[in-house]
Amino acid sequence: MNKPLFLVGGCKGGVGKSLVSLSLVDYLRERGESVLLVETDTSNPDVWRMYAEEAGVVAYTLDLDQAEGWIDLANVGDAHPERVIVVNTAARNHRGVAAHGATLNAALSELERRWITLWVINRDRDSLELLEDYLRTLNGALTHVVCNTFFGMPEQFELYHAIWAERIAASGGQALILPKLAARVSGDLYSKRWSIARALRKAPPGAPPGTGLPIGNRAELSRWRQEVARMYDAVIPSELAAGAPDEERTP
Repeated sequence: MNKPLFLVGGCKGGVGKSLVSLSLVDYLRERGESVLLVETDTSNPDVWRMYAEEAGVVAYTLDLDQAEGWIDLANVGDAHPERVIVVNTAARNHRGVAAHGATLNAALSELERRWITLWVINRDRDSLELLEDYLRTLNGALTHVVCNTFFGMPEQFELYHAIWAERIAASGGQALILPKLAARVSGDLYSKRWSIARALRKAPPGAPPGTGLPIGNRAELSRWRQEVARMYDAVIPSELAAGAPDEERTP
């Protein structure tokens, strides 16, 4: 098997898809993985801007509202079998998934990739209703649900636990808890268009103001990065091992 494809979805604006995508790319790079980043929010490609020049990352922007975008996604995936694919989806992309997702689904066996979805939710009902539509379109796809604690403590996602937790678990998925990052620090990442690794670099002595983040901001980002890594550790290492050649797989 080649490296897996991670699609970060949610189909709803403002739930934190971009934050999950950029943290996932950072997690993979920290573990020595080469990444193929596919940004589908073509009107506001924040994640692409942060990682387009990052070492170890090949970045594309594709429009998954159109059939041509899904064809291109399969083709670029085939061109980079050694890279883990991370797809950051736009808020509107549930229509594209419904209309054209079968194109990629049909190509997965030849691509020899596993498709794993990280579905990001807030506490609103429509996050879960959109999830139901997505699962109906991609029946059988492995989906993990990411509860973004920017919107509340884990126990406050009662709608998910009451309605969806058993169904997701039955198909092999898990509920992942995305820790909250201080808004001023996430604002730093987006406004400066820095990757997480770039933001954590200490500015050299005598560097102009704005060259690096203040020490407190870097400490908060480092704390969050470690907590996010523990979140991903629950689901991702086994997927990477499954995509490795037999002699490299974890026993």
